[in-house]
Amino acid sequence: MTSQVHLFRLRVLAALLITLSGFGLVAMLWFRELTGAALVDAALGVVYIIIGIGLQGQSRFTLFLAIGIPAAAAALVLSSTPEGTLERLQIARLSIDLAVILCAAAELAKTRK
Repeated sequence: MTSQVHLFRLRVLAALLITLSGFGLVAMLWFRELTGAALVDAALGVVYIIIGIGLQGQSRFTLFLAIGIPAAAAALVLSSTPEGTLERLQIARLSIDLAVILCAAAELAKTRK
């Protein structure tokens, strides 16, 4: 029983983190110049919010999405940014993405048993 509660908390933590990250990406529209990159980040924020809503359910598909989408977004950020020039907000975003990936992977590993 306690392992089920612990797993539920990991899923809720992943949902909370990815939803907050999504809201942050969308809110950055008001603080950045309106370019194509800003619109792509806002669209990614909407996808993050949808994944966060999906993580409130019981589907394993959203766990796969919560691993794949943030990993792809982090890879895109790391490949497009010159080495050693990451800003604080980018580091925070990558850290949150990593935390979401780890929580979703732990939840998925436990549900497969």
